[in-house]
Formats: sequence, structure tokens, C-alpha cells
Amino acid sequence: MKKIFALAALLALPLTTLAQGYFLDRYAPYQSEIQSPESYLGYGIGEQHTRHDMIVGYLSALAQSSDRAQLVEYGRTYEGRKLVLLAVSSPENLARLSEIQQEHLKSVRPELGQETDPELPLIINLAYNVHGNEPSSSEAALLTAYTLTGSNHPEVLNYLKHAVIFIDPTINPDGRDRHTQWANTYKGTPLVADPQDAEHNEYWPGGRTNHYWFDLNRDWILAIHPESQGKLNWVHQWYPNVVTDFHEMGSQSTYFFEPMKTNASWDPIMPKENYNELNTLFGHYFSKSLDSIGSFYFTKEVFDGTYPGYGSSYPDLQGGLALLFEQASSRGLKQTTAFGEITFPFTIRNQYVSSMTTVQAAVENRQMMRRYQTSFFKSALSRAAKSPIKGYAFSDRDRNKTKAFLSLMDHHKVKVMRQGDQIVVPTAQPQYRLVQTAFETYSQYRDSVYYDASAWALSHFYQLDAKPLTKLPTSLSEVHASDWTIASDFVASDYAYLVDAQDYHVPALLYALQKEELVPMVAFKPFSVQTTQGVRSFSYGSLVLPVALQKKSADEVARILSAAAKRLNIQTYAATTGLSASGVDLGSRYMMPVKMPKAAMLIGEGVSAGEAGEVWHLLDQRVGMPITKLPLRRFGGASLKEYDVLVMVSGSYNLPEAQKQKIKDWTSQGGTLITIGRGASWVINQKWVTEKLIEAPKDSTATAERLPYVEAPEHIGREALGGVFVRADLDLTHPIGFGYTKDQVSLYKNNTVWLAPSKNAYSTVSRYTANAHVDGYISPKNREQFLSKSASVLVSPLGSGRVILFADNPNFRGTTYGMNRMFLNALFLGAHIEVPKP
Repeated sequence: MKKIFALAALLALPLTTLAQGYFLDRYAPYQSEIQSPESYLGYGIGEQHTRHDMIVGYLSALAQSSDRAQLVEYGRTYEGRKLVLLAVSSPENLARLSEIQQEHLKSVRPELGQETDPELPLIINLAYNVHGNEPSSSEAALLTAYTLTGSNHPEVLNYLKHAVIFIDPTINPDGRDRHTQWANTYKGTPLVADPQDAEHNEYWPGGRTNHYWFDLNRDWILAIHPESQGKLNWVHQWYPNVVTDFHEMGSQSTYFFEPMKTNASWDPIMPKENYNELNTLFGHYFSKSLDSIGSFYFTKEVFDGTYPGYGSSYPDLQGGLALLFEQASSRGLKQTTAFGEITFPFTIRNQYVSSMTTVQAAVENRQMMRRYQTSFFKSALSRAAKSPIKGYAFSDRDRNKTKAFLSLMDHHKVKVMRQGDQIVVPTAQPQYRLVQTAFETYSQYRDSVYYDASAWALSHFYQLDAKPLTKLPTSLSEVHASDWTIASDFVASDYAYLVDAQDYHVPALLYALQKEELVPMVAFKPFSVQTTQGVRSFSYGSLVLPVALQKKSADEVARILSAAAKRLNIQTYAATTGLSASGVDLGSRYMMPVKMPKAAMLIGEGVSAGEAGEVWHLLDQRVGMPITKLPLRRFGGASLKEYDVLVMVSGSYNLPEAQKQKIKDWTSQGGTLITIGRGASWVINQKWVTEKLIEAPKDSTATAERLPYVEAPEHIGREALGGVFVRADLDLTHPIGFGYTKDQVSLYKNNTVWLAPSKNAYSTVSRYTANAHVDGYISPKNREQFLSKSASVLVSPLGSGRVILFADNPNFRGTTYGMNRMFLNALFLGAHIEVPKP
């Protein structure tokens, strides 16, 4: 009972009486010439939320005033904020930092057979605040930086002697500042602990995510954003031995540290030593430290490290030990909980104590951690040697999709080879486990409830038909993304230009031409025609740019097209005649001029910010096309007349009837309504279309089987879909399928939206195959009762317009290069899709 009373007392500690000794006394004395966070900021840590520029400013001041610290910039965010690390160690270690780095890198190059200095300092990365509205950890980072640079405590001096500690205070500065502005704006005097107060409830989309509303803690393996790309570049320069990943969770909880919940495939690629021995070893340190300050905590529940794209899992793939921490959040400065009031300083102190304890545990076990990393990379080569699979090979006509995959492999330092146009990824390399992550699929699982995804094979995201090899081809040469360029130079034409549909960047090229007031045509049937490079065949959805029909001169057309094609790495062809060698002619009615679409998307409370951000990012970053984001709070007064396309991602859409009717009327008058996930089910439930959802049969007479109460979360959770790959059959003749070469496609499904195949013979664009499951955990009920009977994409008429329904998210986390084209086809070609009536 004493500990409970102590905890309640700490939770309720008034901020106005808080002294910074609450955090720092443990490591006194401090050097007087090193400025404390309170002195620099003008307020005590925990009294308000600290902006990112002030965080960077304080770390910069430490680097200038202390011979124990150096500031490193490793990137910039979309909004231009600096991504920095503070390198902290003894002055002697910092003076030979480059030498330490080179010696340390021997640990990750087992093929060289070089031994490292056993007394080499350990490399530790204390990383904070990947979720912007989980702010306690960045404040703890400031306290940790001050302690390590300013304390003369013998323990701290010992840490500095035996480790180089890189403090990354804010992995997601854009999200943090979004939340900081909110929290500081609504801070009251006196403080308001009521959970319903605005301070504790951010407005949509909240500060969790980055500029485009992506969760950066899912992006380590996907490497879509500059924050992740910069961090990956640093990780592969240093290969830290220990990495922290600090988070917050619901206010009514306590504190979590590893070990995690048992999880993953039946035969995980991670050495058992990592999750059985090292996590348990470090866990004892954390429990002792938290016990000493009266904090309660839990382990081995809720959180798992299955998905390799977390900050608490990706470093494990690099021979390090990644450690997850979850602190109950005050969501502001003070909030009422079942234990009284939880305060911001209390949350910060737990994170600070765990930070310093991580350093302690790492340093005291440094020899073990160094041996583990060396063994990790040696075992990569030995495991690869024992495996019958010696590599994976694929070739794909879509050069830009292949180039994007090569770029991803470059980010992960995976060695890739080529033989002509065939890509070969050998398994015998230090990054063998990342090769497994990129290509392997699994059929057996230890668990059925996952915190996030249970499937992540990168090749499936890119729709690459990779085959395992038992023997590598001869005459291989190394290849990188920068090598994967177009085959031949631009040739001018006075007649017409042609671009085959089978390239990822064709929609971006289409928009680039439209933006310059050119009018391209899209081929709704395939054809072959004579070009300056001989007779060439062009598939459904290929572009035809007639020169004489444009308002601009032939020279201007050539200049615009050549510049866009070069920028987008797209091969163009010059036609010498309009008469086809086979298929339709260039002047056919099946060659349809396509106008530039004007798109809008509904956003706001009740709408999935993640899915909306994925649409925004896709159009912004890859197509170069703006999309109007219409807030639901202002939708009543908004006009839809100027838009051709309206996007509704997953959401509840609790709209007044008049606003629902506005959307329906706009679509009926010729608009294209694109719906995704729960956005599709919402439209069906409105009965605007005749399509149906597949639902579980209901039997009012059935008696439920009695089950143990304690097992309810497991039984219910297994019916969710955290994320699996499924196979579908795609109609390649439908405009939604233009640009695809094979009718069997891999889709990523992370919802339980089940569309019934349409009763109209021409409306089901994509349907899951009979044996659709490819990878990831899916319950027998979902697989047999829903998946095998469902469609993935439908197009349904609504008046003179059409509704395009995607059951699955075609833009998932910015990495579904193999699915993006279906969405972009819907956006650019929707106006030309008519649903035939048999």
C-alpha cells in the first residue's frame, strides 16, 4: 500500500512547486558552466511543452559549451525543421570519433574477418518522440543531455568513458510542434485536470504524425519519408548497439518496458538471444530503477515487435538491441486518472530514469553487446550458407517501380545485382535478414493478435514477381537505383508521341502534360505502330500525344514532353504513322482525349487521417498534382461544382442529410466519387449504389459457446486484420487495371470491409482469387467466410456519374507501389468509365 500512496503523491505533484531537483539530484554535482535546461528555456522542464527549435537550440548550446558534446544534423523534415543528434562522450573519445566509427564498423563486416578492439566504446542511440503528441520523451532528452554533459557524478563519467551516446531528441519535429502549439495554447492557470478539457483533446489530425499525417514509427522498413531516410542513413553509418524508442499510451495505464508479448512467425528471423536473454537482462535494470522511485509498470503484454518497421524492431535487424518504452500520457500538463492526477513532470521523470538506466545497462554489459552484434552478422552469413535459397530474382517492365525498389534496397544497404534486365538479390550478405524481410512469406504464427501488421514482404508491396533461386546466375554486376534509367534518348516527332502504359510514372507524366495545356489521349485498346525505333506494341492505357492537334508548336510540344520524360525517367517513342500494324489506329474512337482532373478530398473529425495523408502524399510527392482538402466542419458551405473527382477515405462521415445529398447530387451529375475502405462501406450503407457488403449470417436461435472471460481480447482480436497480403484477379481491360501486365495481383488488406461481387457483369474490376491468402495472419473465419467470396474493387453507376469502391487501401503507408496505379487510374480516367448495362 505504501507504494500506491507514493505513486498517487507523485502523480499529484503541483507544477508550481516543482524544483528541477525532482529530476536531476540523482547525478549531482553538475558543472556550473554548463547551462541547465531551465536556465536556457526560461522555465522548468515539465512546466510547459518545449518547441522543437528550442530543443535544437539547447542542444546546440551544449555542443558549444561542453567538450563532451557535438551536434550532428542528419536531415530536414518536409516543413524544413532540423533533424539532429547530440553525440556525447568523453573528450578523449570525441577527439577520435572517426577512428571509433571505423573500428566499430568491423563488427558488421564479417566477410572481412577482422577483430574489433574489445575496449572500444559502445554505440548507444537514445531516440525520442517519433509520435509528435507523445511529448514527455523529448523533455526527458533535454534532461539526459544535460546530465551527460554537465554531471561530474562518477557513474556518468564512467558512462562517457565507455560509450558514445547519440541523443536524437525529436524524430518527428513537424508532429511535435503541431502538438506543442495545441497544448501550450490551451494551457490554463490554474491547470485544468478535467480529461474533457481542450488541452487534453487535440483537433484532427493531431500531432502524432508527420507533415503528411504518416506514422513515422511504421516507416523504418519502408523508408518513404525524409525523416526515416535520414535516420536510416545514420544507422548504417554507425550501427548502434542499443537503441531506445520512447512512446506514450493511454492516461489510465502505467509504464511499459520490454520484454514484449510473445509474437511473430513460428520461426522468427531474429536470434532468440535478442528477445529472450537481452531484453530480460535489461528489463531487470528498468524494474530496479522504477521501483526506486515508486513507479508501477508492466511487461510482456499488449505490445509486440512483429512488424520490422518500428524504432523498437528495425535496429534489431542491424545487430543492436532496440528497446520500447510506453508511458501513460498526461496529454497536457495535468489530467485526472483513477489514481488521482497524472502530471507532465511525472511522465517525464519515468522517461528520464529509463534513459539513464539504458545507458547504465548498456555500459555494464558492453562486452556482451559488442559480441552479440558481431555474432549477429556472422550468423547472417552462416544462415545464408545453410539455406537452399541463394537469392531472389525478378524482372519487371515497369522501370520506375523497379527503380523505387532498388532505392529502398539502397537505403537498407542490401547488395543487389543485375544480369541484363533481371534483378538478382543474393542471400549471402551481411543484410541477409533484410533480404528475408523483403521476400519471404510465412504460413505459421505463434500468435493470432497483432499490434500492427503480420505481413510486410516488401516485394509484394511493389508487385514484383520474385522467384527464389537455388543457384545464382553468372556474370552478375552490382546495381543501384541511380543506374536504372531509360533505355534511349528522346526523339522528336512532327506527328505523334507514344508512351506505353506499363510504367509507374505514367499518371505523373499525364498530369505534367495537362498542366502545360497539352491534350494527351489514352488508348482504351492496345495497338502496335511504326515508330522511329521500329514497330512497337502498346498496352491498354498507353498515352498518345498528337502533335498537330495541340495549340502549341511542335518545338514547344517536344520541349515540354522531353523535359517531363527526363525528369520522370520515362521512355517515349516517336510515331511515324497513324496506321497501326495491329490493333486500333491512332485516330480511333478508342483513343480518348483526357482532360486534367480537379480533385478534392473530405478531411476532418471522423476521417482516417492516415489514409487521407496517403492520398495527399501520393499526389503531392509523386504526381506533382494538388488536391483540395475540404474540412468537414466547413463542408456545409463548400461548393463541389469545380471538382471532377471527390475522394472519401475510411471514415464515419456523420454528415447532415443536406450534406449527404450534396455529394450524391454532385456524383449523379457526372462526378467521380472514389471511396476507400470504410468510405466504400459508408456509401453502400447510404444505399446510393446497388452494391452490397458481405456480412456474417445471423442466427437468432444459435447459442454462443461459453469461453473464458480472460481470453476475450484474444478471441475477439484474432478476427481483426492487422495487415495481410492477398491475391486478386484484375480485369486488365478495365481502365482501373490499365498499366498492369498480369491479371493476378497482390493486394494489401488491413480492414474487414468485404464487398460482394456486383450483380452487374462489368462492375467487378478486381475479385480475390479462390486461394487468395498470400502472407500474414488471417483467421479461418475471415479467410473462408469473407475473403473467398469478396471483391476488392467495384465500379457502380450513380446517375450520370460513378462511384469507385476500393475495399482495400491502394495507397497504404506510401509503399504500395503495386496498388497506387489503380487509384491513379480511377482519378485520371474516372470520367471515361461508364458501367455497361447488360
